Amino acid sequence: MGTTGIGIPQLGLGVFQTPEGKETVDSVRWALEAGYRHIDTAAVYGNERSVGEGMRESGVLRRDIFLTTKLWNDDIRAGRTEEAFYESLDRLGTSYVDLYLIHWPVDGWQRAWEVMVDLYHQHRIRAIGVSNFQRHHLEELRAISAVRPAVDQIESSPQFLNQELIDYCHGKRIHVEVWSPLGGTGGTLLKDPILQQIAEAHGKSPAQVVIRWHLQRGVIVIPKSTHEERIRQNFDVFDFSLDDAEMAAV
Repeated sequence: MGTTGIGIPQLGLGVFQTPEGKETVDSVRWALEAGYRHIDTAAVYGNERSVGEGMRESGVLRRDIFLTTKLWNDDIRAGRTEEAFYESLDRLGTSYVDLYLIHWPVDGWQRAWEVMVDLYHQHRIRAIGVSNFQRHHLEELRAISAVRPAVDQIESSPQFLNQELIDYCHGKRIHVEVWSPLGGTGGTLLKDPILQQIAEAHGKSPAQVVIRWHLQRGVIVIPKSTHEERIRQNFDVFDFSLDDAEMAAV
């Protein structure tokens, strides 16, 4: 994967807006018990401690879990990349993360990337990447660093394809992870009649159809949920596939 040669599980659990405490601990534990091996958090979510706790409670070995966290904007601007990273490690209760991302391309991100490259060479991070970077940011990064980001985590859903940026990343051998894969909180995407029709044809839910659609587009997808049943459902997407017409309809 990228210059780092490690595999990322294509389906993970996102914990954006999941509060510190029992809700996050349970969500992470349920996900790992259901078979997920990829957890995506961030310093700014304020729930890294609970993510670490959920991982430990699950009984799944640390080396079998792909853990992502992110460097927040204030720390980038303040030039606190290294300190912020070790604070995240401390909260997560782990000695390394699998993927560390620059959360947004705010002032100072270029310097932050250099520090992350150092941490990567020290084996504190197995892969480094970016989030919410547009094409011009990626081009600038390419010009200033020999280390290619393993990932760009961006928004994408059937309502907002962002396909041009996805195609650009794939052309540069950068993996794409998508946030808000189901169209975001309070959205109406899952009530769409076309989706419901495709879901019925497969005996699946509209959410499962959208997750499957992302998987078949070749992106990494991290749906969030705090409901045990839905967390399990979101992972139950490997026993059916969408044909070309269904892919186009979605």
